[in-house]
Amino acid sequence: MINHIALGSTGLQVSRIGLGTVKFGRNQAVKYPRAFTLPSDKEIIELLALSKDLGINLLDTAPAYGVSEERLGKALHGQRQHWILSTKAGEEFMNGQSVFDFTADTIIQSIERSLKRLHTDYLDIVLIHSSGEDQKIIEDHAVFDTLARLKTAGKIRAFGMSTKTLSGGLSTIDHADVVMATYNPLQIEEQPILAHAHKKNKGVLIKKAFASGHLTTGNNTVTDALHFIFKEPGVSSIILGTINPQHLRHNIAAAESALGINP
Repeated sequence: MINHIALGSTGLQVSRIGLGTVKFGRNQAVKYPRAFTLPSDKEIIELLALSKDLGINLLDTAPAYGVSEERLGKALHGQRQHWILSTKAGEEFMNGQSVFDFTADTIIQSIERSLKRLHTDYLDIVLIHSSGEDQKIIEDHAVFDTLARLKTAGKIRAFGMSTKTLSGGLSTIDHADVVMATYNPLQIEEQPILAHAHKKNKGVLIKKAFASGHLTTGNNTVTDALHFIFKEPGVSSIILGTINPQHLRHNIAAAESALGINP
C-alpha cells in the first residue's frame, strides 16, 4: 500500500501516487502513444475501488478532461470523505480543441460548475490550467487573488497552477500553495521548481512522470523513473493516469519499490 505525505503546508495528506483521470472523460486530441476507448461506469467504479485499496487518496481531474468530472462525481457518491479532489480552471476542451479564459468571472464560474459536477461543497485543490503563458496569467489576470478569495470563502482548501515554464513554476511557489510541474528522466528543466518548493514548504505534484507514456514501460524503467523523481525531496505526489487495473497495480508496486516500502 502506498504511503501518504503532507502536501507542503496545506494541511492535506496525499498519497505519494495520485490517479490522473484524463482517460475517464476524453480520448480526442491527447498526446498518448496509443489510442484508447473511454471506460464504462462500472470500470471506473472498479478502478477507484482498487485505487482506494492500494492506498491512493488523491484524484486529479479538470474541465478540460471532457466528462471526467461528471463521471467522477457519479462514481464517488457517498465516498467524498476518503478522497483528496484536485481539479483545474482556465482551460476548456470544446469542439476538439482547447480554449483558455483566465478572467476572474470565468474562473469562479468554472469552480462553481466543478463543485456541482463532483457533487461536493468544497474542492481540496484547484490549479490554474496554464496555456503556456504562465507569467502573463499570474500577473495580468491575477488568478491567485481570485483563488485566494475562494479559499477564504471555504470553496477550496489549496490552490496553485499546473505550469508549463520554469519561471511560472517559481512564481507559483512564491504566491500559491501548490505547483504541478513536469519532471522525469527525459525532462529535468524544471528541477529548480522542486528545490524552491522544498525550501518554501510548498506542495509539489508531478505530471508526465513517464513522458505521457513515451518512456518505455518495462518494470525496471517505471521503477527507475519513479525513483529518479522521488529522490527530489520537494516532490509530494506523482500523478499517474491509467484506466488499466493491471497497470495501476504495477505502478503502485514500482512506487513502493522506488520509495523502499515493503509490500
